[in-house]
Amino acid sequence: MPAESPFARLWRDNSVSAIAAGFVTVLVGFASSAAIVFQAAQAMGATPGQTASWMWALGLGMGATCIGLSLRWKMPVVTAWSTPGAAMLVTSAAGVPMAEAIAGFLLSALLITIAGFSGVFERLLGRMPLSLASGMLAGVLLRFCVDAFGAIQPQPLLVLTMLVAWLASRRLWPRYAIILTLVAGTLVAALTAQLDVGQLRLELARPEWTTPRLSLAAVLGVALPLFVVTMASQNVPGVAVIRASGYPVPVSPVIGWTGVATLLLAPFGAFALNLAAITAAICMGPEAHPDPARRYMASVWAGIFYLLVGVFGATVAGLFAAFPQALVLAIAGIALIGTLGNSLATALQDPGERDAALVTFVVTASGLSLLGVGAAFWGLVAGVIVRVVLRP
Repeated sequence: MPAESPFARLWRDNSVSAIAAGFVTVLVGFASSAAIVFQAAQAMGATPGQTASWMWALGLGMGATCIGLSLRWKMPVVTAWSTPGAAMLVTSAAGVPMAEAIAGFLLSALLITIAGFSGVFERLLGRMPLSLASGMLAGVLLRFCVDAFGAIQPQPLLVLTMLVAWLASRRLWPRYAIILTLVAGTLVAALTAQLDVGQLRLELARPEWTTPRLSLAAVLGVALPLFVVTMASQNVPGVAVIRASGYPVPVSPVIGWTGVATLLLAPFGAFALNLAAITAAICMGPEAHPDPARRYMASVWAGIFYLLVGVFGATVAGLFAAFPQALVLAIAGIALIGTLGNSLATALQDPGERDAALVTFVVTASGLSLLGVGAAFWGLVAGVIVRVVLRP
């Protein structure tokens, strides 16, 4: 019997649910934080052309790494831009000239590449218990699931219709639950005149090169804070999601390749690429495919949609902006309910680890932010402290 070709396997492993999960991944990732990226570009004094170039570079980087890394290891690997990094640029690096900011992006990417390929980052995380990783993931996901039901108050017809569609499809067609829920929400939004498509226009993004100029402000005000925030607030939870989902993704080369992609695209505005957490959970959950071995196609499709985001720039931005906020909140929370349940079950499974896992969960869910580092990192720190004290 002849061996199966790579294209035949891709065709066999593909599914409508994987395409839907990939689209929801990009919808949630873009709609939830694109505004912060635009603000960061403006804080650097970017022109409209440079801002479009930022979206081109970030979309290309996320698309290429999602597709390439997922196909390389046949496991779902989802990357994203550093949302905390963008927020840091808005507040801490405002006023730094664009050329110096680009130099900071390049230096930060170089540090990420070294931390990844050297194995230092993975060795530090290798001692993290699965219960704490699962507790942190549950804490990160809780807000999204709560927001989905909180959206009922301002938009009862839209959100309740989506919840009914999800429940019915979970009962009858579980593989297509998310896509049917999204279709139901889109139909209601269209019928109630909540889809704002008036500003849509077809427009390609054009890359603009900015020659970097190194300075002390670039090193201390951009590169080092961006590196720390990206590793602590993005890559740590990203690795936790991968491990909590049960995938043996080789962390070191994955982190290293995100650094390489950022190095190549930083002169065009890609400030930081890293492992995704929230959106990765969508591609790694049962909604993407019942068979865990086939869920990598969801991240491949996410990469394809990210490439479209980059190529069509302003057009795609307008498309995502056309969806009402309540629809985005609802589809994100509904898509993550199953992953939240699995994470809580894993976190609380071992009675000896339960206190530490619960502290990790609560601190992460609190939204605590200290020294510019997000709650996911501090949740892990708190959980480790509790575990060391209770089980030295």
